[in-house]
Amino acid sequence: MSGTDHGLPGDDGPRLDAWVRDILRCPGCGSPLRDGTRPDGSPELVCTGESCALAYPVRDGIPVLLVDEAYPSSGTV
Repeated sequence: MSGTDHGLPGDDGPRLDAWVRDILRCPGCGSPLRDGTRPDGSPELVCTGESCALAYPVRDGIPVLLVDEAYPSSGTV
């Protein structure tokens, strides 16, 4: 992580480097992930797969890419 990155939306933690974001995939279906925000303002990574539509929490700037921790996407960005 670089010192110039500032965080995911709504997050005060360090931002993932671009090359890391480019390789992240949904552990459920393998689709790319996009940044999203929960209704309460907390950051999440949302699966872009049509059949999956799971979202993964980002806690303290760290994506929790565990299917057991995923929840249905809220649909907000």
